Amino acid sequence: MSDLPRLLPFADRRAAGHARRSRMSRSAHADWTAPAGRLDPIGILIAQNERRIPELVPLRHGRMRTDPFAFLRGAAAVMAADLATMPNTGLYVQCGGDAHLANFGAIAGRDEHGLFDINDFDETLPAPFEWDLKRLAASIVVAARVQSVPDKACRALARRAAHAYRREMEQLAVVPPIDAWHATIGLEAAIEDIADREIRRTERRHLQHAVETGRDGYGHLVATDARLRLPERPPAILRLSAQEGAAHEAFAAYIGSLPEERRVLLMRHRLRDVAFKAVGVGSVGTFCAIGLFATADNDFMLLQLKEAQTSVLSPYAGASAYTHQGQRVVVGQRMMQAEPDLFLGWASAGGRDFYVRQLKDAHLAAIGQQIEAASLAFYARLCGRTLARAHARAGDAAAISGYLGDGDSFDEACAHFAIAYADQTAQDFQAFLSAIAAGRIAAITESRR
Repeated sequence: MSDLPRLLPFADRRAAGHARRSRMSRSAHADWTAPAGRLDPIGILIAQNERRIPELVPLRHGRMRTDPFAFLRGAAAVMAADLATMPNTGLYVQCGGDAHLANFGAIAGRDEHGLFDINDFDETLPAPFEWDLKRLAASIVVAARVQSVPDKACRALARRAAHAYRREMEQLAVVPPIDAWHATIGLEAAIEDIADREIRRTERRHLQHAVETGRDGYGHLVATDARLRLPERPPAILRLSAQEGAAHEAFAAYIGSLPEERRVLLMRHRLRDVAFKAVGVGSVGTFCAIGLFATADNDFMLLQLKEAQTSVLSPYAGASAYTHQGQRVVVGQRMMQAEPDLFLGWASAGGRDFYVRQLKDAHLAAIGQQIEAASLAFYARLCGRTLARAHARAGDAAAISGYLGDGDSFDEACAHFAIAYADQTAQDFQAFLSAIAAGRIAAITESRR
């Protein structure tokens, strides 16, 4: 984390953050030019595949070749290597490590209407705050270009996200730390902030539908004809008999990582079935399974077992304090997320580290995607706010706010970087397509059912 003293008064910590501009000026964040000797992005991706399940790697590449944004989603290791070549502020927070805009969205919370938050922490690690923010800004531009948004508007979207981050950090810096820790972004309230009345009305309906559907977010994955089970839906959901024993072993070991009161709750359920599910883009090929847990009365829930490998940030930001990579993910999520999953835990099996969480509610998750599609300008601002809230929980909001300042210098620089790095991503994506065409890497397109 940051080496700035946290027990100093607010004014002193803000001044210390301001002084970090001598280490890296705010305008310097605009710079991106591929350095001489830049690591081969295709080589980085191939190296990541060494510890992945071989049968699933072509599916990962198939998802990444959809468009430049899909490529960016799967290329967190590439961008981490690039960010590490730049100067940094030294203002460390608990970073998500992969803060592209698709890793934000609606999640279940104590509020029945859910929360808006970061929802992926596979790469979490303490690192300079701007690494997350720059990945978010670049992802906004790349996603907007896929939608044929002109570059002037793309730049404005990235600037909007950086501005929202700066303003939210400024507000959180002046409240007591415990209030900043408990700050949440309610999904219902977020929808009411959408300027367009018709979009606002539509998203209210979507939210109401998600609430009414409740816990059945992934009920369609469960067959209840003769017995509770998880039917195959290749290539996304399938049986991997060689890996099934490790999945059962990991789920059994995971129970011991839970606090006792949550262990009691889980023990009212029994593991009925396991299947493998290729999730997202960047995670495809890692060991990812879903476990069907049910009571004697067939009340069921789905827990997701995800392999946790070393963070893509670790070669550049330093090794995690936790040697168990699943524990690294769980601790990072608990630090950054306003209301972490009730069943978060970790385990090891078959020489791999894992973490476990509830499978995301599909209906709630879809709301974030719908808002993004309907109003990218609003969504960019919402993601910027959310990232600031997550960083303020474990970082020094006063120091970061002091560095960012009251003007828009950083916002402009971040937007300039986002355009430049989106150009880099477009080049890397073309190199990726060429590598597929040349047979350097294999890719398959999954069938939709």
